[in-house]
Amino acid sequence: MKKMIALVASIAFAVGMVGFAAAQTTPAAPAPPAAEKKDDAKKKADKKMADCMTKAGTDDAKKADCQKKADAAAKKAAAKTDAAKKEEAPKK
Repeated sequence: MKKMIALVASIAFAVGMVGFAAAQTTPAAPAPPAAEKKDDAKKKADKKMADCMTKAGTDDAKKADCQKKADAAAKKAAAKTDAAKKEEAPKK
């Protein structure tokens, strides 16, 4: 009788351990790094500037205007990322 009780207890223990191990969840996948987003935005900005320069042709004034627009957009993006970093700092 003692052996039967020990067998039932060991089976219950084994089933419980298997159930406990199976119930473990994996952590959520981390968000994609911001570097990839920056690369996409940079590629898009570079393409936009290249298109602008192509449209400008040989006109130096139009090329300068394209450069000014690109610089302003880069400055705005940098300010936006700096503001985002400042917001994230207190959240830690």
